[in-house]
Amino acid sequence: MTGKAEDRIAEDLVAVGVRPGGVLLVHSSLGSLGQVPGGAETVIRGLLAAVGPGGTLLMPALSYEHVNESSPVFDAVVTPSNVGAIPEHFRIRSGTLRSLHPTHSVCGIGTRASELLADHQLDTTPVGAHSPFRKLRDIGGQLLMLGCGLGPNTSMHGIEELVEPPYLFGETTEFTMIHPDLHQTTMSCRRHDFAGFDQRYQRLGPLLKPGDLTVAKVLAATVHLIDAKAMWRAGLEAIRSDPLYFVEPAKA
Repeated sequence: MTGKAEDRIAEDLVAVGVRPGGVLLVHSSLGSLGQVPGGAETVIRGLLAAVGPGGTLLMPALSYEHVNESSPVFDAVVTPSNVGAIPEHFRIRSGTLRSLHPTHSVCGIGTRASELLADHQLDTTPVGAHSPFRKLRDIGGQLLMLGCGLGPNTSMHGIEELVEPPYLFGETTEFTMIHPDLHQTTMSCRRHDFAGFDQRYQRLGPLLKPGDLTVAKVLAATVHLIDAKAMWRAGLEAIRSDPLYFVEPAKA
């Protein structure tokens, strides 16, 4: 039965427009899919089947709840993610690689995983030029919001970083980075702040043309499949016109 579920997931994803052989970055909600035999592992197998043996699957492994100014140590092997069951299972799964960043790391497996995850530690911000989020745009990849809506889209931070709206950055923190081979380095990073503002990334949807955004169903979940280049282009145009386009003042 598990095999049937992962096959159905793969078929639904290809029907939505996931490109076999391409690069897919996935934000997800396991609960949105309904009852899935095998849980997160089945979903990951379905995603891998959709991108195929020549493709690459990426997922955020954000750890800002665990690594911060009061606990400034990131261990690439041990530090858990805090963005849900599917990416955390993906993180600890055999063969998965992880980029080196204290708060905004990305995990991946597949043909281009090593290339896309390399050098994240060279950035001084969470979603800088060396981040997999930015590289996804540069190589023409896709984003899949699997049952979580358009809100938790980390790539939008990269668009904001190009403009640096007044709400974005807080203090710079020096982090200790423990690499997979256990050697240690340090990394100074400007942390995101958002003090006094709530994110409103769902405003991206109306900015995207048909074909750049597809909304459909995978099992019980509503999914949004986004062309990365189109998203960066439309988002950057909007925030350059209005630096507060993707936020609103937080309610007291």
